[in-house]
Amino acid sequence: MFRGILKAATLLAALVFLAACSPKLDWRTVQSPQERYTALFPGKPDKLERRIPYLDQEFSQVLEAVKIDDVIYSISTIQLPANQSPSLNQLLMQLQANVLDRAKASGGDVTVEDAFYKTADRQRLPTKDYFLYLKANGKTQQLMRVRWINRVASNGDNWIYQISVLHAGASSENAKTFFTKEDYENFFSDFSPE
Repeated sequence: MFRGILKAATLLAALVFLAACSPKLDWRTVQSPQERYTALFPGKPDKLERRIPYLDQEFSQVLEAVKIDDVIYSISTIQLPANQSPSLNQLLMQLQANVLDRAKASGGDVTVEDAFYKTADRQRLPTKDYFLYLKANGKTQQLMRVRWINRVASNGDNWIYQISVLHAGASSENAKTFFTKEDYENFFSDFSPE
């Protein structure tokens, strides 16, 4: 009987040890041919499609996102048909303002850094990364890193990508330092639009 209890206890300890060793982040390459990109997500993302109204028009927006604990990794894609290209700059400015103004309105701060992204054909192109501190009651409540990329397809359609990571847990750490850790940097560095 003692041996049976000892075996059960050993098996239970081994299972607890294995469960403790299992990683929270299960990195996987996600290919989105309809949205024309490949990305590395830390888990299987959920996909949501919707129509967004903008200046008497509607655009299709696709969001792929995964939540791991207090962190949301997401990629939003908007396809702007070639005949609506004159709206591109206004739409892009509106998307950015929605996020950046929210941080500023909360009493938070926005830091902008030069960055690069790689296309599917391995071209390295410049972009900007935005590091946000969102506050509530005078304290940092959320940290966010976001970048916007615009690509023009061969048929003239514009593809707008918003790649972001939102950390919902309170943190006093510098947003740039926080989001350059491997858990977050992989998500940005391994995003490749066509």
